Amino acid sequence: MTWIVGILLVIVMIGLAGFWYVRENPLALYEKTTRSELEKAGFVTSTFDSGVGRLTYWEAGTGPELILLHGVGDQAGAFQGIVESLTSDFRVVIPDLAGHGASEPIEGPLSMHTVYEGLEDLLDEIAAEQPVILAGSSMGAWLSTVYAYRHPEEVARVIAINGGPLRGERTDLSLTPGDREAARTLMAALRDPESAPVPDFVLDDIVEQSASGPIGRMMERWEDFEEYLLDGRLSEVSVPVDLVWGESDQLMSLDYAGRVLDGLPRARLTTIERCGHHPANECPSKLARTLAEILAMEPPEAKAPAEPAEPEEPEGRMTEVGD
Repeated sequence: MTWIVGILLVIVMIGLAGFWYVRENPLALYEKTTRSELEKAGFVTSTFDSGVGRLTYWEAGTGPELILLHGVGDQAGAFQGIVESLTSDFRVVIPDLAGHGASEPIEGPLSMHTVYEGLEDLLDEIAAEQPVILAGSSMGAWLSTVYAYRHPEEVARVIAINGGPLRGERTDLSLTPGDREAARTLMAALRDPESAPVPDFVLDDIVEQSASGPIGRMMERWEDFEEYLLDGRLSEVSVPVDLVWGESDQLMSLDYAGRVLDGLPRARLTTIERCGHHPANECPSKLARTLAEILAMEPPEAKAPAEPAEPEEPEGRMTEVGD
């Protein structure tokens, strides 16, 4: 009977160790789990040596190329909840952007230039002869729009999910919160009020990882972001853009989405109720349905030019000759 007790003791110890690991490393577990789900969905990984280091990307499916770009601090697994409905019609490619996930550089300051150059190298490496579809979330939406602006002949259309290339509006929120309460405030701005609250041990890990991970590394080179803003130049983006927005996002609100929509010559906006800044994580089934509907539609047409306003007659001026 002692061997039974021994086995039970081992099981208990494994359970306790697992519980400790989850509480101490929730974001690492999230990354590992989401990447495992990509494998289960049939995605395989490849690497290549780019100008900024070795980059990793995942791919599955056949058809026109659909490139999914994650946000800052995330990785390819962020899209695991929406890919099942896409691979039957598209060759879906999901990179770990430079400095994220398994892609180099893995340490040191990380500039927007490095991340963008890595994207250019990736598309040079994997893109077929036909223009690609770029669908990005948050920073991925920003990168997608900038790439389309600089290489319009290589992009068929852009789907920008809660992100864009205009200057942000919430200067009061930090992406590198210094303590648990600051992390709680940030997450409240990112998520729908009815979504499950983020546990304290996850908030603590957000504080730690945001400071030392890709977000903190990019904040060290914040001045490099200026080169990639398109304030005042959105009208020069000739590629059609679909904006997809979680309505509850308070980091980049619907007002921000409206500014991007107004500035783009070929754009439309689709919103998702009760969803925040990261629809792929918070409401993946809603996002999957929305993307399927958009991809089945023709891209947005160019907006009709605004009619010039009728000039007002000055007071006291006669409007008819001879009166």
